[in-house]
Amino acid sequence: MISMVAVDDNWGIGLNGDLPWHIPGEQVFFREKTIGNTIVMGRKTLESLPGGRPLKGRRNIILTRNPDFSCDGAKVVFNPEELLNAIHGLDSDKVFLIGGAQVYRLLLPYCKKAYVTKVDGCFKVDSHHPNLDCDSDWRVADISEEIVSTGISYKRYFYENIFLVGNS
Repeated sequence: MISMVAVDDNWGIGLNGDLPWHIPGEQVFFREKTIGNTIVMGRKTLESLPGGRPLKGRRNIILTRNPDFSCDGAKVVFNPEELLNAIHGLDSDKVFLIGGAQVYRLLLPYCKKAYVTKVDGCFKVDSHHPNLDCDSDWRVADISEEIVSTGISYKRYFYENIFLVGNS
């Protein structure tokens, strides 16, 4: 599984269930990476999507603790074990973890890679992604050149989980 996230300088990722920034180039990058593949998200992330519906052109898996939750167009799982069973046999480079904060904290140990867009600046946020720079299990494998879009500068970092890379 690959984690995919955009963070500010303090690893902030969201405010009131939405992104604290709008970067069209990142939306294109997200679509290019995930289209035709499997995406894994929490219920709150699903609710933050347009219309609160699963994203088209992808297999959507929703992780929730709510046993009464269901969603047309998505597979719903209730714990990490069910999720791992649901993605068993899939190419791990085609399964993307897309949030939110609780789901990242729970499932990062199962991710072998992470695409982290680091947005320059500190934004008003109420949720955070674990700081991979302070986690000895993760290392930076590559960094893009600086990109500027809609007045916001950012770089894309590619991290590897040192324990899982090569052990798909």
